[in-house]
Amino acid sequence: MSSNEYDAVIIGAGIGGLVCGCYLAKAGMKVLIAEQHNKPGGYCTSFKRGNFTFDAAPHCFGSYREGGMLRKIFSDIGIDKKLNVIRANPSDIIITPNYKINIWNNMEETIEDFSQHFPDYRDKIKQLFYLLVDTNPSSFSNFRNITFRDLLNYYLKNEILKEIIALPLLAIIGLPSSKISAFVGAKLYSEFLFDGGYYPAGGMQVLPDTLAMTFIKFGGELRLSCLVNKIIVKDNKVKGIILEKNEIIQSKYVISNCDARQTFLKLLGRKLITDDFYNKLISMIPSMSNFILYLGLDKNFQTSLKTGSAHYFFNHYSSEFAYKFVKKGDFKKYGGFAFRVSHDKSSIYAGMPAPFKNKIFWGNNKYHVMNAFIDRIEKYIMPDLSKHIIYKDAATPYTMYRYTLNYRGAAYGWLSVPSQLIIPEFKKPPFIKNLYMVGHWTTYGIGISGAAYVGYDTAKLISKNNDRQNNKNLII
Repeated sequence: MSSNEYDAVIIGAGIGGLVCGCYLAKAGMKVLIAEQHNKPGGYCTSFKRGNFTFDAAPHCFGSYREGGMLRKIFSDIGIDKKLNVIRANPSDIIITPNYKINIWNNMEETIEDFSQHFPDYRDKIKQLFYLLVDTNPSSFSNFRNITFRDLLNYYLKNEILKEIIALPLLAIIGLPSSKISAFVGAKLYSEFLFDGGYYPAGGMQVLPDTLAMTFIKFGGELRLSCLVNKIIVKDNKVKGIILEKNEIIQSKYVISNCDARQTFLKLLGRKLITDDFYNKLISMIPSMSNFILYLGLDKNFQTSLKTGSAHYFFNHYSSEFAYKFVKKGDFKKYGGFAFRVSHDKSSIYAGMPAPFKNKIFWGNNKYHVMNAFIDRIEKYIMPDLSKHIIYKDAATPYTMYRYTLNYRGAAYGWLSVPSQLIIPEFKKPPFIKNLYMVGHWTTYGIGISGAAYVGYDTAKLISKNNDRQNNKNLII
């Protein structure tokens, strides 16, 4: 095999691509990962400004309990012993005008916290929460075609309780309970809220860096600042990729860990995809993006808030109302935000869903939105915060697009509504042989644990296919 010939090429070093690459390289395949950014991780990165380290987008991960999918994956590829993972307890805190409810590391404590505020619903809360963590496939299959609101309505009648459970999902994924798939809502609760709050000491960048080093240790090759221009196809079968400066890389398999529209419309091209798939692709709606605030604080900053925990604040009880206005970019009427004070109290990460708009809009409005955001945090949560800020900046939806090339700066791939859930063609396009997708654009998983799972599952499929082809060649 020549130096520019590989068994598999992965486009993008996000978590899904890195996990897939680790498994394939560990299995003995010659693998190249080409990443357009100057560091691995996709959204899961960190950056430094002076003495401050900020996490770019994800502020923690989930599914790391004993038996959790992310724990299994990290154990399989041997990075569980390399990471110093700490966990906040409570992992998440919901704050509304009349309630402050904790999501503890222990399910029974979480149920008790909710039940103290809503004692008449103790049994129903317990039934609902244990249903959300039920791993029986039949339980989740029942959620595929209904919304999370349908699920809440089945168990609960108290509208405020339903909204308190729904509001964190709006803050995380940008959808009200009436629109979000019950399957996705259940997964977010089971794998990110009930089993969340995990954080790699040193910042989120430690996670992709450790995956990248492990991939290289297994014999893989990682090229950073390496933009892919085209996927080479001959007779409806991938043959490799073309990089900048027209460098040709030959490969038996191509796995795309980048935006779906970019993969199919730019890297492949309209002529190579079927009409049915094209019509499906252009009808798909991306998830909302985020506006993220980064604050560096002086050493005199003090707070009674739980450090390391994710807080979800709303000044009302209507996810429908909030969604209506956040889609327009009216953040004041949205009435909420999520935030996290770092474990050492040196920084604050705060965010809210945001529409993409365009480059000009955010160029003109970034600092206004940022300063108004700080004012709302001061008004509702941390009086005198401004006195302790020594660094401030923000990432807009256009920033998200610029660094990842995700369509419209989408935070979670496609919008997580029932009609856009688990579409096989987005994971393994049937019209191009040996082309695969990983990551949240596959419609199979969102967030770090979801992207990692798709990377793991895709690597299994490719390894089996590769072994089958090799055995066939030996017989011939």
